[in-house]
Amino acid sequence: MIKFLSFTDGPHSTLAPARAVLAVSVLTVGLLGGLGLGQAQAQSSASPTSGVLRTADFIVAVVNSEPITNHEVQQQRARMQAQWPTGTAQPAPSDLANQALEILINEKVQLQSARESGVRVEEEAVDLAEANVARQNQLNKAQLQAKLAKDGLTVSAFREQLRKQITLTRLREREVEGRIRVKEADIDQFLRDQRGAPTAMGIDLNLAMIVVPVPEDSSDAQVAVLQARAETAARRARAGEDFAALVKEFVSDKVPNGGAMGLRSSERYPSLFVDNTLQLNVGDIAGPLRSGAGFHVLKVLEKRQGEAPPVMVTQTRARHILLRTSPQLTEAAAQNQLAQFKQRITSGQATFAALAREFSQDGSAAGGGDLGWTGPGQFVPEFEQVMNQLRPGQLSEPLVSRFGVHLIEVTDRRDVPLSAREEREMARNALREKKLEEAFTTWQEDLRGRAFVEMRDPPQ
Repeated sequence: MIKFLSFTDGPHSTLAPARAVLAVSVLTVGLLGGLGLGQAQAQSSASPTSGVLRTADFIVAVVNSEPITNHEVQQQRARMQAQWPTGTAQPAPSDLANQALEILINEKVQLQSARESGVRVEEEAVDLAEANVARQNQLNKAQLQAKLAKDGLTVSAFREQLRKQITLTRLREREVEGRIRVKEADIDQFLRDQRGAPTAMGIDLNLAMIVVPVPEDSSDAQVAVLQARAETAARRARAGEDFAALVKEFVSDKVPNGGAMGLRSSERYPSLFVDNTLQLNVGDIAGPLRSGAGFHVLKVLEKRQGEAPPVMVTQTRARHILLRTSPQLTEAAAQNQLAQFKQRITSGQATFAALAREFSQDGSAAGGGDLGWTGPGQFVPEFEQVMNQLRPGQLSEPLVSRFGVHLIEVTDRRDVPLSAREEREMARNALREKKLEEAFTTWQEDLRGRAFVEMRDPPQ
């Protein structure tokens, strides 16, 4: 099966994060390769966008006066069925057809909104998308067209699907993505939530204590009297009486610092004390708590959160040789040349750095192809995925990306703590993705709710 990764409508630096401006949809993925559409496509060689109703075809829904045919629904259902995750149960055919119809209704509504909003897609954007699809599937233009023909799809129909996808993406970018804002307060709360409830590790406490000793040979009656005394002290402390004065009354006027034990790491307190004060605020009272020594009443005087353990991230140091394809250098020729470079490197006939300096068509060439230390998300996905699978010292096979053909070597890998700035940036990205998903769902439901949709019964 041919992989459809993503396509973009603008150039990117090889080292910059890839902004996928066009999400992979069920509709478009199904346009390429091995997806089991033979039966649906064998019904007619006409384009699914030709608007010609076929024999035994009929209208199943009308969306703001525009029809959706049964043939379109069955094609969409077949695409979904072919892409269903292996090993998971598929819905019944009727349920899958209903899901396919809903997808087509939403697409129709959004395309209508795009037309009304003046969204236009220039031919150059479609050309670039087509070229990216070919490149990401390691095909040249002629091979892509041959594959489309084999799958019963014309080039014009395929380009029309690309145009639809670019149109929908631009509409969503304008109507949804442009409105997403992540506030600094949102990031603060996100980081607090990620760290979860406070734990004893890293907490410093200053507790004041009233202790009512219980001698080892005390009878049950004596213990009850002592417990009642401790409960009286706790009740009066909770009522707001001065804790130091209560210490003098219930313990001794010789107890220093009003019973305060001083600010110290939680590890230096008995676990009984820590477990019962960890969730309390400054000024709160805990107890009476029973220990082997007696009954304890505690007041939280100070509580400080030590620094949270750092968030670790894996960084990779890699280098590459990039050959950009052109009319003079096809992808196949570039792959063959890099395969020869790999053989020369592994046999010791040449060094990676020397070949990179001489042949690489990238800004890193002067440094022997060295890309420096990088973290997740700094390279385009097709490059990063291969790089992450390599061990230090290991060379990749020639890799095709949207920028050309690469030979990659990982030279080192390490785990390092994220800086506070990097941690906040990761939180910002996570929040933005969450907000985008929620906003897109709301926007799509709103569009769908305002559309006039008439369902049609099949002919008898």
